[in-house]
Amino acid sequence: MRGLSTFVDGACLVVAEVAQAHDGSLGMAHSFIEAAAEAGADAVKFQTHIAAAESTPSEPWRVQFSTQDASRYDYWKRMEFSPGQWKELRSHAGELGLLFSSSPFSLQAVELLDDLEVDFMKVASGEVTNIPLLEAIAQTKRASVLSSGMSPMSEIDDAVEILRAYAPLAILQCTSEYPCPPEKVGLNVIDELKTRYGLPVGLSDHSGTMYPGLAAATMSIAVLEVHLTLSRRMFGPDVPASLTTNEFATLVEGVRFIEKAKANPVDKDALVSEMSTLRNSFMRSPVTTGPLPAGHKLTDTDLALKKPGLGLPPQSVGALVGRTLARTVPEDHLLSYDDLEGGET
Repeated sequence: MRGLSTFVDGACLVVAEVAQAHDGSLGMAHSFIEAAAEAGADAVKFQTHIAAAESTPSEPWRVQFSTQDASRYDYWKRMEFSPGQWKELRSHAGELGLLFSSSPFSLQAVELLDDLEVDFMKVASGEVTNIPLLEAIAQTKRASVLSSGMSPMSEIDDAVEILRAYAPLAILQCTSEYPCPPEKVGLNVIDELKTRYGLPVGLSDHSGTMYPGLAAATMSIAVLEVHLTLSRRMFGPDVPASLTTNEFATLVEGVRFIEKAKANPVDKDALVSEMSTLRNSFMRSPVTTGPLPAGHKLTDTDLALKKPGLGLPPQSVGALVGRTLARTVPEDHLLSYDDLEGGET
């Protein structure tokens, strides 16, 4: 398993984002870890909510997707896991070879994740201007990933300045729209972020498709984060912006394919020389259209190009017109220079 010392070791770190898709169920959270490993992810990421530390009972719903919770605060409360349960999840991920990460939404959550020795912390898009939270994350000296979904460059500048001074940092182009339409994915921003900060850059994709992730992989991104769902029939607001386990596995396969292709530039001429047998099967050579006697002067009607390409090159057919046969040849005879008076001239 790759480490996170720099986020750049020649391969993209593929992160399966669970967020709150577990809907407060510890068992479901464990199932997501197993699904992430099965799909070939490098890391699994959650969100760490401590309701009393990040919200108030009066926090309104942005979009009330369920009547199970009377308020947004109640929802955050239901999403909480105890420190012991988080330790369970972290251990499970490690046993399956996954890096473990989470987004803290309070100073207490930062402390909890630091105690868990998470492999990296994720700064959620809505926390980019939360300076105390950023400073607390920086003080842990743990690697971090900064999402940029709700921030202009000026706010990203400030966050980067705080985080990059202490530990490895990667920045993700992100558009906080679920699902995100293609015209808002912002692939162009990836190179803008690379140029602006000189840091590893990646994509947090909410399109609910594989396409942006594959396109970003061609741009040599360092991190790709995509939401994971166990089924399109699951409940929750993130499902339309997620990939199923099978889709996620195909995405990972595609990313690795692209990486291998980019890491192995091809010498076109050398490659063709390796394909001589296959090339001969597909190419054509000049043949006779009928039996011809020795001493016959070839005309264009005496010649045709047919497979296989085991005789003279097809480009030579024009130069054969007017040449004299040194011997009698049958129909469909692959001509060689030995068949001609004067041989190869």
